[in-house]
Amino acid sequence: MGRQDIVVVGGGIVGLATALQLVRRNPGKKVVVLEKESTLAHHQTGHNSGVIHSGIYYKPGSLKARNCREGKVAMEKFCMEEDIPFDICGKVIVAVSEGELPALQKLVDRAGANGVAHEVVGPERLRELEPHVRGIRAIHVTEAGITDYKRVCQRMAQRVRDAGGDVLTSAKVTAIRTTAGAVTVESTAGEFEAFYAVNCGGLHSDRLARMSGSDPSAKIVPFRGEYFELIPDAAKLCRNLIYPVPDPNFPFLGVHFTRMMGGGVECGPNAVLALAREGYTWGKVNPWDLFETLTYPGFLRLMRKHWRMGLYEVWRSLNRSAFTRALQRLVPEIRESDLQAAPAGIRAQALTASGDLVDDFLIVESPRVVNVCNAPSPAATASLSIGGQIAGMVENRWRQYEKYFKI
Repeated sequence: MGRQDIVVVGGGIVGLATALQLVRRNPGKKVVVLEKESTLAHHQTGHNSGVIHSGIYYKPGSLKARNCREGKVAMEKFCMEEDIPFDICGKVIVAVSEGELPALQKLVDRAGANGVAHEVVGPERLRELEPHVRGIRAIHVTEAGITDYKRVCQRMAQRVRDAGGDVLTSAKVTAIRTTAGAVTVESTAGEFEAFYAVNCGGLHSDRLARMSGSDPSAKIVPFRGEYFELIPDAAKLCRNLIYPVPDPNFPFLGVHFTRMMGGGVECGPNAVLALAREGYTWGKVNPWDLFETLTYPGFLRLMRKHWRMGLYEVWRSLNRSAFTRALQRLVPEIRESDLQAAPAGIRAQALTASGDLVDDFLIVESPRVVNVCNAPSPAATASLSIGGQIAGMVENRWRQYEKYFKI
């Protein structure tokens, strides 16, 4: 394909948003996106529940907090400009016991620090918002919403192409070589030489980073999020979005209810170790992926610390009654017969060798490659902001290296 200005690896929402920001801010630059699957948004983005997050959960000043707030505004603007349906429907975060009130108050404090519109409500107001929810206190996050991120990705890709960029599928990256003047990305769709590359490889981002000569200081460990959907007769039990107070020791938000843009209500996730980086079921096993995880010191340390929680998640995965009981903490009327299986998703969670889950976005820059090595939720909401941040990093390199490379 010859020389490009930028090669973006990964056709999920972060990769496409980055490419879009690059072509928007740098007209005339040649940008190509390489996606290994035959369709865009095939993995994490395509299995996203569609929530437009408000930023209430994230540590003030963190990359997650800043990018979520800025990205939310940009995402809503993009959806309006592109006539993509979205709904700012609001959500409730519900405390069901006195012991959860301190953690709920911490979220109230974060909402204030992050500028998130919210109100604290008691049981009566909670019943007005969600008549079937049981709780003693809740935060009503008025600005949370939902959209269809796969549709967003299709439109982003079209806008990249409209600006003269290329978005290629079935283009699996097999090698990345860097020199003083360029980076060469080899793929099943050909070889691409560019001034710079951006790695938005999601589930394989750490491997791509190491392929390029970078050390991300963390390894991706895949966790499968298992979901159910409420049958039509039970969908009335949830009006919009219902969340529990999250456990501060984990990056997961707990089992919750999500009204989907296309109709219906999804509930979950149950979070278990995936037996392959793309292992959406218990039956999908990749021996190398599994060996890599089970021999990683960080994973072994994590399991020693949280083995009880891990066993509970596995039990809940294998026992629908246990999953139903978890849902009944928030919505007591739910019955096991109200649930039907829904597609699972995979969370690409970066884990350090010390056994710590990387809680924030992790972006590692080298002289020729920007590696996005941890971009879990709220990455979809934040994608246009993250893309703008990465575009700025690339532009700084352009200014630094223009005497070495004709751009």
